[in-house]
Amino acid sequence: MELLSVIVPCYNEEENVPYFYEELLRQEEALRARNAALELIYVDDGSTDGTASEVRKLHEKDRRVRLVSFSRNFGKEAAIYAGLKKASGEYAVLMDADLQDPPALLPEMLRYLQEEQYDSVATRRVTRKGEPVIRSFFARRFYALMRRISRTEIVDGARDYRLMKRCVVDAILSMTEYNRFTKGIFGWVGFRTKWLEYENIERVKGETKWNFWKLFLYSLDGILAFSTMPLAFVSIIGLIFCVLAFILILVIIVKTVILGDPTSGWPSLVCIISLISGVQLLCLGIVGQYLSKMYMEVKKRPIYLIKEEL
Repeated sequence: MELLSVIVPCYNEEENVPYFYEELLRQEEALRARNAALELIYVDDGSTDGTASEVRKLHEKDRRVRLVSFSRNFGKEAAIYAGLKKASGEYAVLMDADLQDPPALLPEMLRYLQEEQYDSVATRRVTRKGEPVIRSFFARRFYALMRRISRTEIVDGARDYRLMKRCVVDAILSMTEYNRFTKGIFGWVGFRTKWLEYENIERVKGETKWNFWKLFLYSLDGILAFSTMPLAFVSIIGLIFCVLAFILILVIIVKTVILGDPTSGWPSLVCIISLISGVQLLCLGIVGQYLSKMYMEVKKRPIYLIKEEL
């Protein structure tokens, strides 16, 4: 039997932990038919509810269930990295505890790895049913933007739900950067990937922890991690304003010396100064974001700290 490590990052998923376990076990027979045995790794990302307690109960009756509990909330990216570090199987799969990643797809995903020589099987949603319209709109715009400014393939609607061979897992773990954007890392490491599509599935219980602001910051992390286009954008803006300033100087000289027209008053001057100051602050902010990422990388802090492990 080959071992399949199921990695489940959790943050305040007390209600969903047992539901996910039961749903996963329903696929156990089909997975055994494909010569796969299970280990289940719940990564508790500093939950404030009884998530860890529910995992302990499962561990008492099924020793295949493991718990990795953080000392505080480090974020889903850290939880994914920790789960991959602890996984010991020939295969590893990332799944959400809310059952938006259907375990019923696992046997089919495993078949692609075993029979068709794929290195990983990834999933993407073809619909966003149940999501707010504005959130869906900006999500699509983000993926469209990334396709334009980044050489790394990031597929629209891609989920973290992905089954991988050990070679892919090892490649991801070799990237020890502190500022992590897993969707980009998956594309960057390459390997032969099969994409499975399915319609959006709503959460079984509870509410999503990803509000619009968190998703916006997450998208910024993705842009900064896998594209230097914002820095090129800053340079282009600077060049444009230099050219415009030179043209305006010529216009003022011509109007004053040749036509005898006096220069405009202070309102136009204030508007120009305000515009240029705003652009300068924007450019400094973009450069500052890259510097802040470099600052965090140089500090070499651990990606996560473990409080408890079963």
